[in-house]
Amino acid sequence: MKKVLITGVLGGIGSALALAFREAGYYVYGLDIQESDHHQADQLIQFDLHEFSTNNEYRNEWKHTFNVLIPELHVLINNAAVQMLGSLDELKLDDWNHTMSVNLTGPLLLSQHFLETLEDVNGSIVNIGSIHQQLTKRRFISYATSKSALIGLTKALAVDLEGRVRVNAISPAAIETDMLLAGFDGNQGALDELRRIHPVQRIGYPNDVAKLALFLASESSGFIHGANLSLDGGISSVLKDL
Repeated sequence: MKKVLITGVLGGIGSALALAFREAGYYVYGLDIQESDHHQADQLIQFDLHEFSTNNEYRNEWKHTFNVLIPELHVLINNAAVQMLGSLDELKLDDWNHTMSVNLTGPLLLSQHFLETLEDVNGSIVNIGSIHQQLTKRRFISYATSKSALIGLTKALAVDLEGRVRVNAISPAAIETDMLLAGFDGNQGALDELRRIHPVQRIGYPNDVAKLALFLASESSGFIHGANLSLDGGISSVLKDL
């Protein structure tokens, strides 16, 4: 049985990833900062990615734990992320650093730790980016920068690792998660408008991301390496008239 490790497994996209990979026959290790009795992973592991990125003692303890818990791994999916909003004149350095540690440094360190394990089985890494790496809006300085850097990391790792481990990224636009819906606070008209402005006439579903990640992890995508695949319903092709 193939093994996959998914970070941020309790979120909307993380849950869909876990379910899709389990249905495809994978054993799913799920990492999340929260605990829950309701999850789609075979094994949920409570884990703080920020601490792993910033605390040497915590990181060394977890490296040992990972070696015991996850001796074999075929796919690493760096999905966990934080989104702390703020314009330049109100941006807090702590929020900037926290965003970078979770969204960028964490994926780097996990990729580094599991490199030999993944290489042993011709495995792959899938980084979950965002449309904000290309198109963003006000107050998304930290988040957009971290996701742009994550795509840069994806390409750099692909070149650096050559044929050892495949590395790719997915950059979704709006995905219909509980978090996104909560942001509309029951404003159905605004949500309908968001759907309408996407040429495909809907926003994405978490399973759209999961299906693409499953494809990137499979042998069917063996020539895809260092790619950033946009999953945006055509929104990045829209030029609005005023």
